[in-house]
Amino acid sequence: MENFINIFIDVLISTIKDVTPILILLIFFQFVILKQPLPNPKRTITGFIYVILGLVLFLIGLEKALFPLGEIMATQLTDPKFIATISNSAEISWKSYYWVYIFAFAIGFSTTIAEPSLIAVAGKAGSLSGGALSPIGLRVAVAFGVAISIALGTFRIVTGTPLYLYMIAGYIFVIIQTIFAPKLLIPLAYDSGGVTTSTVTVPLVTALGLGLASTIPDRSALIDGFGLIALASLFPMITVMGYAQIANIIAKKKHNLRGEK
Repeated sequence: MENFINIFIDVLISTIKDVTPILILLIFFQFVILKQPLPNPKRTITGFIYVILGLVLFLIGLEKALFPLGEIMATQLTDPKFIATISNSAEISWKSYYWVYIFAFAIGFSTTIAEPSLIAVAGKAGSLSGGALSPIGLRVAVAFGVAISIALGTFRIVTGTPLYLYMIAGYIFVIIQTIFAPKLLIPLAYDSGGVTTSTVTVPLVTALGLGLASTIPDRSALIDGFGLIALASLFPMITVMGYAQIANIIAKKKHNLRGEK
């Protein structure tokens, strides 16, 4: 308990130092530039305290739980003994790591579905579209894109192929897809990539990448371990625009069927 209190105090002091510049900036604009009193000061102060405490507990949780969990899972899944037991041949190749790809897909999908920022954006998009855009459909589309990207990213780490090849091919596909996607949803699709790089997804995905790169032979944690988040920001754009195109086609077919009747 004493050790936790010491860690909590250290992280609290560090968090206050990090958040203080933001607070000073907001106060400066509120009182100096706008020259307006602070609305609901008690509620604002209470909310600020909650933010500080939430950040402290979240950072401690990352350090003590999520990062170690991701590294442990990556170590266990890439353990030579485990790979040897599931490999049908004596030679270990990229095909022998299929459980890594399955785990990466599952962790990418599940963490993105639970991402608070995505839930908020999907709900807002659904309300602004008047119900035409399903919040759960948008969340599944983004999560599916992240899942594919994390699985593909682990494949990149296992095979040692350069990241830029995936990024170039992906953005060429995004540019082509943008030409044919519904114009109203293109900005939302582009923003969906940034939504995924948030509180829940990043820690586990980063830990997974670093764990894989540190356990697979001839891989560098610095060169090969990072890059999963870059892919996770790319593929949701593809899947959201694809979701919009499919929804548009279905809507047109329903409209045509009603017209024929």
